[in-house]
Amino acid sequence: MKEKLRQALASRQRIGLNSIGLTEAAVLIPIFCRDGEYHIHFTQRSDQVAQHKGQVSFPGGARSEADATLQDTALRESWEEIGLKSKDAEIVGELDDTPTTTSGYNISPFVAFIPYPYKFALSPYEISEIFSIPVSALLHKANRKKERYTFGGKIFIDYSYEYEGRVIWGATARIVEQLLEIWQPICRT
Repeated sequence: MKEKLRQALASRQRIGLNSIGLTEAAVLIPIFCRDGEYHIHFTQRSDQVAQHKGQVSFPGGARSEADATLQDTALRESWEEIGLKSKDAEIVGELDDTPTTTSGYNISPFVAFIPYPYKFALSPYEISEIFSIPVSALLHKANRKKERYTFGGKIFIDYSYEYEGRVIWGATARIVEQLLEIWQPICRT
């Protein structure tokens, strides 16, 4: 699956947004295989952070001047937030940029495979918990909800996911949706 996903991500035209006024940010989508089934790690933001309190997210954050690339940002933030060493994250590609509608970020999502099991070290200020969801559960229609909303006078369609009482919405859900659109066709081959 890793190589199929790498090829699928490399063969598509990535949409990058050069949005003026949005802060550059990056996240890492950590994928692992347990007992023949692929899972994605998510984080639960703490109630202490300035933005996105208590929300489900991927490890990541705003680009620092010290980051040469946005991939560096995703790896640095993953180390700071969950203790994932960059040498343990095999990045296989990048999804389309995803803007946030309320906090002013333009997120570049990087897809990575990581070893399982992994001993994480959470930053308690930023992250209250790390958990995983099987990709098969995210693909299951009963766990996915499609919603319409209006922002800036335009109608948008957004998705949310619910699994075992956890709700994934907003930019994180849009990133998950992108990944699943690529994942689903290649998992059948």
